[in-house]
Amino acid sequence: MKTRDRIIHAALALFNEHGEPNVTTNHIAADLGISPGNLYYHFRNKGQIIHCIFDQYAIDLKVSFEPMNVVETIEDSLLRYLDAVFLLMWRYRFFYANLPDILRRDATLQAKYLAVQNQLQLNISQIMINFRDAGLLALADVDLKVLADTLKLVASSWISYQTTQVAGAKITQTVIYHGVQQMLNIVRPLATDLGQQRVTALQRYYLEQEQQYLEQQQKITSS
Repeated sequence: MKTRDRIIHAALALFNEHGEPNVTTNHIAADLGISPGNLYYHFRNKGQIIHCIFDQYAIDLKVSFEPMNVVETIEDSLLRYLDAVFLLMWRYRFFYANLPDILRRDATLQAKYLAVQNQLQLNISQIMINFRDAGLLALADVDLKVLADTLKLVASSWISYQTTQVAGAKITQTVIYHGVQQMLNIVRPLATDLGQQRVTALQRYYLEQEQQYLEQQQKITSS
């Protein structure tokens, strides 16, 4: 792996573990065992590193939430989108946790973020239309848009909200699983009978995933 890529990878891990405000370029260099000068050869400052991480996030977001052209079952489609929500929230959790502060101090990054969000909104709205066409939702266009807005709101603010509920809260996969469950709780009352069956099955699936994660963590702690 090239040094530039190693810097981005290490920064993402440190930001996720300790919070972006608590990590400096010196911390990143020390973690990699390189000199600060070597890091500055590739990036002038921490802001540039954050931009590179965001660019990768934007690519992942675009790929994950583009409506599929290939034929797939409704179950596969729902699971794919929810898994994408989970993975993105977990992989880039520092960004979700510190989003207002990060964007407030970087106008260029905020412009990039808004552009990505606008495209995401269009994609999620199309996904909602696809689910309606499949008989999972029975909502008018205006209500589908409201639902899409609400789901995007929960996904983007869930981690930040959770960090305010307990002093020194640590974001774990359990927190992300609860965020996915919250999104399903929003959809279920609005779904058709068929849609509610699908949502209930997905809720059971993510409860099982959370339980497996907790069991693994318990084994790690006790070993």
